[in-house]
Amino acid sequence: MRKEWKKGFTLVELLVVIAIIGMLVGLLLPAVQQAREAARQMQCNNNLRQLALASLNVESSSRVFPGTGWGYGWIGDPDAGTGMKQPGSWCYALLPALEQNALYQLPADGEVPENPQPQQKTGATEMQKVAIATFYCPSRRSVKTYPAKNPRNMNNYDQYSSCGKTDYAGNAGTYSGSVGVVATLTGPNTATVAAWRKNNSWATYTSEYTGIFYVMSQTTIGEIRDGLSNTYLIGEKFLNPDCYEDLTYGNSTSQNGDDDYSLFCGADVDHLRTTYTGSYSSSNVFQQSTSARLPTQDREGIETSGSHKFGSCHAGSFGMAMCDGSVHRISYSIDAEVHHCKGSRADGQAASSRGLDGI
Repeated sequence: MRKEWKKGFTLVELLVVIAIIGMLVGLLLPAVQQAREAARQMQCNNNLRQLALASLNVESSSRVFPGTGWGYGWIGDPDAGTGMKQPGSWCYALLPALEQNALYQLPADGEVPENPQPQQKTGATEMQKVAIATFYCPSRRSVKTYPAKNPRNMNNYDQYSSCGKTDYAGNAGTYSGSVGVVATLTGPNTATVAAWRKNNSWATYTSEYTGIFYVMSQTTIGEIRDGLSNTYLIGEKFLNPDCYEDLTYGNSTSQNGDDDYSLFCGADVDHLRTTYTGSYSSSNVFQQSTSARLPTQDREGIETSGSHKFGSCHAGSFGMAMCDGSVHRISYSIDAEVHHCKGSRADGQAASSRGLDGI
């Protein structure tokens, strides 16, 4: 008589199948994560591209690149126009070009910044509660407002508890007043601004900064004599991971690469970075400094002024938009002299492209 066998799996066969599936999942997950990170990096590059094109649109209409404002004691004012007379940051100046004109107009009161009306301060407070996706790296942190526990020296805005941030910074180059450091000025007081306006004699810091964005900047294309495609415009910034959510980590918030001020406040470390890595000797030989601000991938535990530099949370490279609107991936191992020269608008140095796009 023919014996009938029941169909099914033995325990050994089941365990083998489970083991094989586990191995396949283990091989697949890193590939999926890598693909997701590649997509986020592409989105990050696209953000930089949008910011660069918006900057060029501003330059096309006003004949100067977006200004960087008067210092963190001031915030953007639509009644102030563009250039050095605009107290807000380059991030604020880009809002109309990013289809955010309604947000740009919130602090409008028909008065000059040094004579703010209640409408100005109310609008500025509401404006700072808005987070804009274009200013956030999708690999670093969520598009939302973050706590601001200690804003101070406020001239044309009121105290606030949270604000939008930016993961991208304008190129300040180097600063002769304090080599390699981005000046975080509170800005002039209202009386000083009133005097400047009355005498039409505005302070200028053009000779002190080598980059595109600096205190009261209004850089023109003609001033970028090293070439638009050779000069940094806006790039990803270094940020201590401990400060992604809590900006008050450690002894000094500003030393961690971010602080309590919104992206719309004037010249501040929140949206400016330096490219200082050294200097040239009298014989025109580049000498790297021990305090060089070389680009760095985000990592914990950095609490020095050296964190005022470019970088990102991405592995291997960070994104940088040039003054011609092109976007490149810059290697963290870029030559110090090349990085220094790419940050200067008119130093006359012929820097190679080592480090650009991973070269």
